[in-house]
Amino acid sequence: MRAVRLHEYGGIDVLRVEEVERPVPGPGQVLVEVRAAGIQPGEVMIREGERHDRWPATFPSGQGSDLAGVVVETGPRARGFAVGDEVLGFTHGRASHAEFVVVDDVALAALPRGLSWDVAGSLYVAGTTAYATVFAVDPVPGETVVVSGAAGGVGSLAVQLARRRGALVIGLASERNHVWLKDRGVVPVAYGQGVAERIRQVSGGEVDAFIDTFGDGYVDLAVQLGVRPERINTIRDWQAAARVGARTYGEGAAACAVVVGELARLAARGELEVPIARTYPLERVRDAFRELEQGHTHGKIVLRP
Repeated sequence: MRAVRLHEYGGIDVLRVEEVERPVPGPGQVLVEVRAAGIQPGEVMIREGERHDRWPATFPSGQGSDLAGVVVETGPRARGFAVGDEVLGFTHGRASHAEFVVVDDVALAALPRGLSWDVAGSLYVAGTTAYATVFAVDPVPGETVVVSGAAGGVGSLAVQLARRRGALVIGLASERNHVWLKDRGVVPVAYGQGVAERIRQVSGGEVDAFIDTFGDGYVDLAVQLGVRPERINTIRDWQAAARVGARTYGEGAAACAVVVGELARLAARGELEVPIARTYPLERVRDAFRELEQGHTHGKIVLRP
């Protein structure tokens, strides 16, 4: 089978698509033929070695956690799924950017009818991260929540989940994404110089919670706006969070098939939109990450093995 492999830390050029041995599911595992697998900014940091202390790589290394596909083989004592079942879920084995992947049965949910492969295959990391960020700041009806990177893979879901809580949501994004945000009941605000004053103008001067999906000073901005540290959550700026006492709930805080399944059902019913920026065939994995690393995509980029 074909799979993405890295033999060293580095830039996009270290990504290779190689022929490797097809894996065999062990106890409590199934083999999934992958139909779609999302890519993540965190995979860039891991590939470049920036997160070696936290998530070290052993080479040759695979890549990828999000996945959706069809069960083609079950291992001993695997429960809940049979050959032919359509599923979505995740692996912590850095292995989903491949034609086949072994997955623990507890890391999978049934694919709801009507949900596309692209959405299902890109839901785990962005979806569970967005879920965790909203849980961390715990908005209630009538409160005001600001979300940075509001049109990105995580931010575009976080704004919708916060709106479902009844909060007024202010989304920081480039102007080309403002119509999309408005259409989903979010108040768009352009980022950049003067952003604090623009937020104060649309919020009436009071912000209750802040979700930072981008980093680059937004934790300090939240403090400047008067948000209490325990109502600030960042998935990027851990140093600032430690300095001011903000939270850092991310994907790991909600990493379970129950949450993935709940989000998938919302998406299938049209109650949660998962924007897909672009899809690429597996052999164009370098092009996919080249686009991701430009940092201006609206929604998810997906590989199709």
